[in-house]
Amino acid sequence: MADSIGEGLDAALERAFTRRIPQSAQAQMKYLVKQLKGTKAAAQALGISQRTVERYIAGRLKRPRQDLRGRLERQVTKRWQPQVRAKAKKKAASTDGLVVSTRARFGFTAAPGTTDDARIRDITQALPPQWANRLFAARDAGATEQQLQQIAADGLAEMYFRANNSRAAGLGVEFTDVEHIQIEL
Repeated sequence: MADSIGEGLDAALERAFTRRIPQSAQAQMKYLVKQLKGTKAAAQALGISQRTVERYIAGRLKRPRQDLRGRLERQVTKRWQPQVRAKAKKKAASTDGLVVSTRARFGFTAAPGTTDDARIRDITQALPPQWANRLFAARDAGATEQQLQQIAADGLAEMYFRANNSRAAGLGVEFTDVEHIQIEL
C-alpha cells in the first residue's frame, strides 16, 4: 500500500513487470552503469564515489549499507523494463483504465442543506481510461502530489459520487488525509 498517488502509480507499473529486478548488488550496479552509460553517472545518481561503483562491479564489495541498498534498488526499479512499463501505461490510458482503492477523508461542496462534512471513507472504484491517462500524463509532466490528488478526486467524484455524472450534478469533492492508496492497472 502506498501513502501517495505517485507511489501508487509507480507500484502499479512495477506489478506489470515480467521479470524480477537483478537481486545482487553487483548485478544491480552493472545494470545501473549500463543504463546511465558510465560509472560516473551511476555514482552521482547514488550519491557515492565512482571508485565505490567500480568496486561493486568488480565484486570486491558485495553488501551495501542499508541506505545505499535502498537507493540502488530504487534507481534500478525506476529504469527496469521501460517497454513493459510504457505498454502498461498505454493500455491503462487507452482501454483498461485503473482501479483506485483508498482510505481517505472526503468532503463535499454542494448545495446548502446537504451533508458536506468531511469524513474518512474506504472507497474502491474503477476509473475509466481518460482518468488513467490524466494521472499518468500529469505524473510524467512532474505534477505535485497535490495536483495528482486533485485529478484523483475529480475522477472519484465523477465515477463514485456522481455515478458517471448521472446524479448529484455540481457536487465537488475534496480528497485529503490519505491514509493509504492502492492503484491497480
